[in-house]
Amino acid sequence: MFTLKALRKNKTVRYGVPMLLLVVGGSFGLREFTQLRYDEQRIRKKLDPSLEAKVNVEKQSVILEEEYEKMKELNLEEWKNIRGPRPWEDSKEYQEQQRSRQTPKD
Repeated sequence: MFTLKALRKNKTVRYGVPMLLLVVGGSFGLREFTQLRYDEQRIRKKLDPSLEAKVNVEKQSVILEEEYEKMKELNLEEWKNIRGPRPWEDSKEYQEQQRSRQTPKD
């Protein structure tokens, strides 16, 4: 029979068993961490009602009716197309110019 000294000198027991435990234990540990990751993604993937309605055709008509009601309330006769600043323009200067042009007409 092997004695404790013989087991300590055996390279398989000394290096192989810890390596095997590390590989097998690591796979179980990684499984738990990846499961947490996928659970979190599943929770984040839940859609808000407006996006869910876009996906679900049955709820889509309700959303369209709500948007139609919002559009009826808007005054489209006094609508103006206002250009935003270009990337090379200073946005603060451009905003000041736009505000000066939009003086209320009484």
